[in-house]
Amino acid sequence: MLFLKSTTVTKAPGIYDVDIAAKPPGKTFGVFMATDPDNPPAEVLAALAAMGFKNTYSGGYTHKDRGKVLDLHFQKDGTDLFQGWKAEEMEANMAAITALFSGIGITIAPRVMTLAEAYA
Repeated sequence: MLFLKSTTVTKAPGIYDVDIAAKPPGKTFGVFMATDPDNPPAEVLAALAAMGFKNTYSGGYTHKDRGKVLDLHFQKDGTDLFQGWKAEEMEANMAAITALFSGIGITIAPRVMTLAEAYA
């Protein structure tokens, strides 16, 4: 779940926050989004599906400011060991993710999760 300060401000229509993160060692990234369930970012969700990302988690909750949030996680399998991404897949996938989110005004900052985050 992403830490949201507020549900009154969105980064793009229907999107409160986006995190692009990988479990250690950091070769295969997932897309984690906090969205507005009453105003879903349908075009972004369709674009992620078209790129081969599958929704692996969907959970709703009410934020402390009473706004509703739908937490979504997406993963895309690669062709490396344990369905990870090879270097060329990582380059192509990250370029596609960057293009998608920059097209709606969201700057992404890919990161590698801590072990505590990755296996919590």
